[in-house]
Amino acid sequence: METWFYEVVSIDGDYANLKRTDIESDELKLVARALLPAEIYEGCRLKYELMQYELV
Repeated sequence: METWFYEVVSIDGDYANLKRTDIESDELKLVARALLPAEIYEGCRLKYELMQYELV
């Protein structure tokens, strides 16, 4: 089981751009907001584990 950490870089309508923070990466991941917690905001940190995102 892997655990990854992300920061919400931007929110654009029904999608959010996430940047991985547990490794060095400049790549952004576009994720549908329906898959993310409703309380997200730009700059918040998320944990991805067992195919689910949760606020850290």
